[in-house]
Amino acid sequence: MISNQDSQLVYSTDQGRITQEETKTQPPQGDGWVRIHLDRKGRKGKGMMVVKGLGLEDKKLKKLAATLKKKMGVGGAVKEFDIEIQGDKRDQLKQLLEQQGFKVKLAGG
Repeated sequence: MISNQDSQLVYSTDQGRITQEETKTQPPQGDGWVRIHLDRKGRKGKGMMVVKGLGLEDKKLKKLAATLKKKMGVGGAVKEFDIEIQGDKRDQLKQLLEQQGFKVKLAGG
C-alpha cells in the first residue's frame, strides 16, 4: 500500500463509503440590534450595504434578502449570515427592516 499523507480515505471495505458529518453552523447571536454598514472596499468605489446581526437561519435569511432586494429594486447576495445589498439607500433599507420588526442602527460609512 502506498502511503501518502495528503490523501484522504474515501472508501473502506469495513464501513463502506466514508462521509463527513455535516455540521450546521448556528447564526451568530448579537445584542439585538441589526446594523447596516456601508462597504466600498474591493468594489472599485461602488457602495454596498451590509446588514449584520439578524440572527436568522439560512432559509429565513434568504427569504428576507429576496424581499428587501425586490422592494428596493436592487441586486444583492447572502454571504455567511450577512445580507449584502447594492447601492447606498441606507435610510430606505432601515425603514424596511423596521417594518419587519427589527431594531436598526446605521453603522460605519
